[in-house]
Amino acid sequence: MTDEHRTESDGGSPRVVVAGETLIDFLPNSEGPLSGVESFTRRAGGAPANVAVALAHLDETPRFWTRIGEDPFGDFLEDALRERGVPTDFVERDPVAKTTLAFVAHDENAERGFSFYRDETADTRMQPGGLADEELEDAEWVHVGGVTLADEPSREATFDLMRRAREAGVTVSFDPNARPELWDTFDYVGSMREAFGLADVVKATPEDLAAFDVSGDPSELAHAILDEGPHTALLTLGGEGSLAATSDGSPWTSDLSVVEHGGYEVTPVDTTGAGDAFTAGVIAALVGDEPLSEVLAFANAVAAVTTTAAGAMTALPDREAVRAFREERS
Repeated sequence: MTDEHRTESDGGSPRVVVAGETLIDFLPNSEGPLSGVESFTRRAGGAPANVAVALAHLDETPRFWTRIGEDPFGDFLEDALRERGVPTDFVERDPVAKTTLAFVAHDENAERGFSFYRDETADTRMQPGGLADEELEDAEWVHVGGVTLADEPSREATFDLMRRAREAGVTVSFDPNARPELWDTFDYVGSMREAFGLADVVKATPEDLAAFDVSGDPSELAHAILDEGPHTALLTLGGEGSLAATSDGSPWTSDLSVVEHGGYEVTPVDTTGAGDAFTAGVIAALVGDEPLSEVLAFANAVAAVTTTAAGAMTALPDREAVRAFREERS
């Protein structure tokens, strides 16, 4: 990986903008369904927040736009972001709405399910234009996720940011982060298609794409994403690694191509946030002009290390930890 990175702390403007929800994950202190869990541990979470923190750990500190409640949970989250190196200039505090809570259940393989408390919470109330055009002037990349598309006005705020970034010539990436239980107002499939059409890069899982009634192997799933408009599709496959597919409009390759990486074997403690860590690894590598083969290898390593401790942000590695992890397995 290249050692040329820009952050606000070293006098440069962030190359990456991340926008979306920040919430509290309550992690269970035992396996099994939530109905049987007696105690939980509080952790900072939310897919875009995880991506922002992971980028900061990878020396690619982003500008992060989010909205949390003016409540004790919001205080905890703002402190958590700051302590993990994410500037809080664009962390909005809502004086009326509460901070979103998510209760997590784990099975014996550390896979998780979620139960959300997100009815008219702060992250559903992001407003279009909350991040001004001038904040995009020096940006090379904007990343957003699908959760904020489930409720207005955050839905329009997310689409508005994607449109303005595209108009400014900024690369836009999108992660559907499918959470079916959150979609009771808008059509998930239609919303995803609109977002895919505004994105240059989409990172997804086979589960995210299941609602599209798309079947086939990972390469076919990735090309189903490309058919919706993005020039680059990234598919994460859990323990089987990841795959990238590009169209002939992709800046990373000169023609249609598929690149795969088998991932790394680890004993997972908690997979929460692994996909977000992968996304951050992809963004950090691509803004660093790495080839796709290296992008996947690096991002898979970031994700693998993240699964070795509980909590989406707890085990996020820095570049030296990623380098050491990969050297041990070379």
